[in-house]
Amino acid sequence: MIDLHFWPTPNGYKVLMFLEEANIEHRIVPVNIGAGEQFRPEFLAISPNNRMPAIVDHAPADGGAPLSVFESGAILIYLAEKTGKFMPADLRARVQVLEWLFWQVGGLGPMAGQNHHFVQYAPEAIAYAIKRYVDETGRLYGVLNKHLANRAFIAGDDYTIADMASYPWVVPHKRQQMDLDDFPHLKRWFESIRARTATVRAYERGAQVSDKPVVDEQSRKLLFGQNADTVAKQ
Repeated sequence: MIDLHFWPTPNGYKVLMFLEEANIEHRIVPVNIGAGEQFRPEFLAISPNNRMPAIVDHAPADGGAPLSVFESGAILIYLAEKTGKFMPADLRARVQVLEWLFWQVGGLGPMAGQNHHFVQYAPEAIAYAIKRYVDETGRLYGVLNKHLANRAFIAGDDYTIADMASYPWVVPHKRQQMDLDDFPHLKRWFESIRARTATVRAYERGAQVSDKPVVDEQSRKLLFGQNADTVAKQ
């Protein structure tokens, strides 16, 4: 049994997509980040960065006590190694999966996240910031589109954790001011993943947890008002 500490955001969906694809027995433990549940001591014990998702594996491969893992990229690698699925054994193919996983973790996710923040949530419109992050999101879409011109999935013919990591960050493309028609290879890849049975299940289950916006007036200060002092007090 895997406990998935989850809220329906792109990073949360990465892990839920894997669990649905691999058909691993799991339980969703909601972490309402808009209500501050990520700051509860019991959650900080498994995710000290106060970010979801996190997992607790109650049957780790070493046969020991339950094992917790935080950070979505680390979780995907952990689950791929645990199950032997969605990560190639071949050295060169494995390297490519890891390259593109970290491309998403260090690039597409943070840049699209800043896009979301300055386009939708900032208290004032800052033209430079909006252009900076919309342009950078577009650049990253362009990189992925070019890469997908001659392959079905990010690492080749097989669906891997690299695809699961990037797909949820393309789902809100309209809010990012991106038009998928400008990226035909990415659009083909996106639509093929959207049609997968496990993807449909994952997003249906996520919507059952919450179908309301993560950020509203009540949660804005909580989500965007954290600093070193607030960490020290947690």
